[in-house]
Amino acid sequence: MSENTRQDDRLHHEVLVAYRTVDGFMTDWAVNISKGGLFVNTRTPLDVGAEVKLILQLPDGNASFDLMGRVNWVNPAGGEGNAAPGMGIEFLDVSAETRERLEAFVQKLNASFAGTPKP
Repeated sequence: MSENTRQDDRLHHEVLVAYRTVDGFMTDWAVNISKGGLFVNTRTPLDVGAEVKLILQLPDGNASFDLMGRVNWVNPAGGEGNAAPGMGIEFLDVSAETRERLEAFVQKLNASFAGTPKP
């Protein structure tokens, strides 16, 4: 998916995420996070269409997000090009309050990474 088709502000920062698979809970790094979904960097992505329970722990130490998601696309390990292996997951059935919290988190961290605004 190209950057031009993105609809929401995105955070390009690693955040620990746990997700349930048929083999139990896995823990990997999520990157490229928005209020609508995230990319999980993993060498063992799930199949496209798979639904997953996600537990996303934010680095600010506040409560984690418990979310449901669906794998929308996969970059296989050893695939062509320089794409990181992993899977793009779209959040499902997210309440307005949770979307607002995710969006506020993304905006806050993006602002902190941009540095202090000049007067």
